[in-house]
Amino acid sequence: MHSNYKRLGDYISQVNNRNKDLVTLDLRGLSMSKEFRKSTSNIVGTDLSKYKLVAKNQFACDFMSVIRVHKLPVVLHIEDKPVIVSGAYTVFEVINEKRLLPEYLMMWFRRPEFDRYADFKCDSAIRGGFKWDELCEVELPIPSIEKQLEIVKEYNTVTNRIKLNEQLNQKLEETAQALYKHWFVDFEFPNKEGKPYKSSGGEMVFNDELDKEIPAGWRVGRLNNLCSKISSGSTPQGGKDEYKESGISLIRSMNVYDFNFKYDDLAFIDDSQADKLKNVTIEPNDILFNITGASVARCCLVPNEILPARINQHIMMIRPDLSLNITYYLLCNLCSDESKTHLVGVSESGSTRQAITKSDLQNHSVILPSSEVLELFESYCQKLFENRKSQEFSIFEELQSLLLAKMTQVEPKTASV
Repeated sequence: MHSNYKRLGDYISQVNNRNKDLVTLDLRGLSMSKEFRKSTSNIVGTDLSKYKLVAKNQFACDFMSVIRVHKLPVVLHIEDKPVIVSGAYTVFEVINEKRLLPEYLMMWFRRPEFDRYADFKCDSAIRGGFKWDELCEVELPIPSIEKQLEIVKEYNTVTNRIKLNEQLNQKLEETAQALYKHWFVDFEFPNKEGKPYKSSGGEMVFNDELDKEIPAGWRVGRLNNLCSKISSGSTPQGGKDEYKESGISLIRSMNVYDFNFKYDDLAFIDDSQADKLKNVTIEPNDILFNITGASVARCCLVPNEILPARINQHIMMIRPDLSLNITYYLLCNLCSDESKTHLVGVSESGSTRQAITKSDLQNHSVILPSSEVLELFESYCQKLFENRKSQEFSIFEELQSLLLAKMTQVEPKTASV
């Protein structure tokens, strides 16, 4: 053991408090990003008294998932009210918070090196898996409480800025969605006098294909006729074991959310691997669309700062015809409730796994407004999306990662432990 490293098992202990008095019905799951999420389990008729309570500053972790997801889902509960988790999860706490801050320990759990260690232990174990005893054998530097507070404060400052950027971006996305619905679902786009079209008596005509009325002069087109390319990618031979620390971005479904690109776990490949995927070279203004699994039909614009990039087989690249000036309109259409309902329904038909084919997307019906309305919408959306903090967000995430990496450089005061 390094002289400035301490055995974690000397600082933590398991907790096994059950929800026998039904203190709470707030059932949570653990996400791969090490956050609590609302459970999607059907709890009707379930005896919640057998679930484990997690109080403030206690941890919940899922040792069973490490061998499958190659990281330890572990979460620190920071809310005042307790929550409950599956009885299969392990709940633990710091024995003495005057010696080790729970927030400091959670920072350590967020380090990629920690997950690689847990994954290595699974691979080297005779029976597989990562267990409590092995967690206790983890060694980490534990500085004075004063130094821990300083480190946590610096980390939280960056984390809070990331959350603020996320909130601002969410507001912009909601504005774009509301504008799309108002104009192209309710048909209340501004007429020549600047008044809402439909409620001001604008002419509507019945469209047989859509089985509803649309503004006069508008028509219905196919996505394929509005794009210069629609194509999916593939994973380099060897899978995740062949990913690099840096290089050309390989976008996976976990990176693609509606209107939002997640930088967490962005993979990289080298020039040789990328050359084999040159058919799916991603360009600015390309739309990324998830075509399989639970994340099916999520989509966003590719952020320029991750280029050059390729995509794997779970993503379809949709390249709008730039001469039509239709990028933001197609993005909002694909993210709209109507399109989601239709495309998710398509993905669930005739298959045991949710999947959308290239043909499904090519034949997706899109209402085509007049060029004047479309140009105005694109202009509004461009201003909205230019205000997004994606590049600043990426910089803060990089800083957050650097702060986690620096934890091994901390020299503790031996008198404090």
